[in-house]
Amino acid sequence: MTQIRMFLRMRKRFTLFAALVSFLLSAGPLAAQSPAPVTLVKAGRLLDPRTGTVLSPAAVLIEDGKIKEVGPPARVQAHAPAGVKIIDLGSATLLPGLIDSHTHLLLDVVVPPEEESKRHENGKFAPELLLAIVESPTKRAFLGARMAREDLESGITTVRNLGHSGIDGDTELRDAINAGRVPGPRILASARKLITRGEYVQNLNPALAESILKQEFLLIDGPESARQAVRKNVFQNVDVIKVSADENLTVPELAAAVEEAHRNHLKIAVHAIDKTAIQTAIDSGADSIEHGNEATDEQLKQMRDKGIFLDLTPTAYNHFLLKIMEPSIVLSPASRSARAIADASHDQLYDQLVQRVLKSRVKFAAGTDMCWFWPGKTCGQASVTTLLNLHAAGVPALDVIRAITTNAAEMLGWQDRIGAIEAGKFADLVAVSGDPLADITELERVRFVMKDGQVVRNDLASH
Repeated sequence: MTQIRMFLRMRKRFTLFAALVSFLLSAGPLAAQSPAPVTLVKAGRLLDPRTGTVLSPAAVLIEDGKIKEVGPPARVQAHAPAGVKIIDLGSATLLPGLIDSHTHLLLDVVVPPEEESKRHENGKFAPELLLAIVESPTKRAFLGARMAREDLESGITTVRNLGHSGIDGDTELRDAINAGRVPGPRILASARKLITRGEYVQNLNPALAESILKQEFLLIDGPESARQAVRKNVFQNVDVIKVSADENLTVPELAAAVEEAHRNHLKIAVHAIDKTAIQTAIDSGADSIEHGNEATDEQLKQMRDKGIFLDLTPTAYNHFLLKIMEPSIVLSPASRSARAIADASHDQLYDQLVQRVLKSRVKFAAGTDMCWFWPGKTCGQASVTTLLNLHAAGVPALDVIRAITTNAAEMLGWQDRIGAIEAGKFADLVAVSGDPLADITELERVRFVMKDGQVVRNDLASH
């Protein structure tokens, strides 16, 4: 009887398996025969950031999430299949989806009161960072998901997240977005930032310091540890390596990290603000230098000759800190006055940097370094406003747009996928009502967003 029961069970399992195979084989041809989704987007104007030319009127044919054809509406529509879905944006201007090359989606710094800031090194930032490190990774993941959605809704369809995400926060958020579980931009994730000991947070409880730091950073202490740190991030399946360079980081250490990153086909972005750190990044062969505020003319020339990108981050420009502090905390008259004077001095220096960058012809992109809570604005709104600070600092409107589209795509190594409205690229589009070349602030009023051929928002009336 036992053998009979075993035979019957085996026959039942075989029958179920055969039925499953039969279903899959029959379903395959049906799925293959299903037509790919096709959409035709029409608009009054289409800006090509690379050339600066405007096509008017314009149409974009999209199939299966990618751009198939761009051109005059009559020609493109003639090539569209019957029953194509048409999205008519009227007189709006189409642009590629925006790219934030330097952000921190899992950090939302609320500037602490004056007396609290005075008690800490880097007091406006370090206390909140320490709180983020000891918070639940789950809580940070939900925060990151919200920030990602807000970025996308404001027209930012791709971001490069450069640290402050815990061990795997940004890689998991990236994967969740790619799988369609949560909405958000494409993410190039870096996981933990590589730093030398003593940066960001100091004087921690000795019994807990190592455990706390390992939640957020990978420490560099010699060339071999730099290689190992890169490998640990490679294990997390990162898209880019982020290193923070200070006066303690040596060329051999950074060069080892660069070599290991390149061996794994990854670019390496180096936070470098002062002249010494910038030179270390240049001599080590970094792919991009983040911030670069104190770059000399000679260093800009070296970067240009070596093909190193400068990723400008005009975050503190135009009284940024006052704007985020005043709605949240009480500032003494003395503090407010000192802040205003410091901001004016910073803006003057940044204006000079921008002019030297333009004159040098070094390749540059732009990022927000967004990790700050701006009362009254979403993360996306704060990010776009920050990017447009470049224009206030003297960058022509077209070059600002290039910095957050075509140039950014090249810096990320994704110029074959994003950054322009061209055949073969992902269908990441935004539209504004007016002309962003005449009024760059139009980008703060994005009316239409599409990612992967899917409409994220459409505030434009049908025509």
